[in-house]
Amino acid sequence: MDEAQSNLLLKRPVVLKVVVTPRWKEEVQRQLQTQMNQIDSQLQQLDMQGQRAIAEIQKQNPPQSSQQIESVNTQVNQKRSELLEQKNQFLQQLQQVQLLELEQEVPQGQLDSFFRVEVGDNLVKKMNVEVLVRDGVVEEIRGEI
Repeated sequence: MDEAQSNLLLKRPVVLKVVVTPRWKEEVQRQLQTQMNQIDSQLQQLDMQGQRAIAEIQKQNPPQSSQQIESVNTQVNQKRSELLEQKNQFLQQLQQVQLLELEQEVPQGQLDSFFRVEVGDNLVKKMNVEVLVRDGVVEEIRGEI
């Protein structure tokens, strides 16, 4: 077997973990709060749009205006429920972040990495790689690179 056939370049998932620090907690809490504020703004816009649509229907006063108003209310309420559910999820995440202990390692996501495998390599070991980050700086790479 020649050199070109004795190894292969593969792609693997790499788990990204972060060390909980005061700085990390503040940043995540700020991001979650920003997202909740955006949802509050969307809720206000939704209410205003619904009121405008109803006022427009009432101004035209068509025979089926009560059905149209009911349809607008249903759509507004459905969208409001979706937004409130999202906000509730962010609130739960915020509570979870507040409960995390300093120096605890938590999964933050997943990255992809390429690696070379050769005949005789332990594929399971080469597939299990983690990167540990503290305040944006790589602190440790775990597993076989």
